[in-house]
Amino acid sequence: MAESIYKVIELIGTSPKSWEDAAMSAVNTASKSLRDLRVAEITKMDLKIEKGKVVAFRARVSLSFKYQKGD
Repeated sequence: MAESIYKVIELIGTSPKSWEDAAMSAVNTASKSLRDLRVAEITKMDLKIEKGKVVAFRARVSLSFKYQKGD
């Protein structure tokens, strides 16, 4: 079995609906430019508040993908 190397990046997704949508937004956006996505870990969740009301959910996501020569 060949050895594999994975790179981890951190992204922040946002959504007006939920933390799940915020995390999916981050992964969906990353999948447009990165190949071989492997694992996403939610490392932090927070809310954006304006005038006492929640206006956005934010999810910080650590995302790993297979490192390929030239990355």
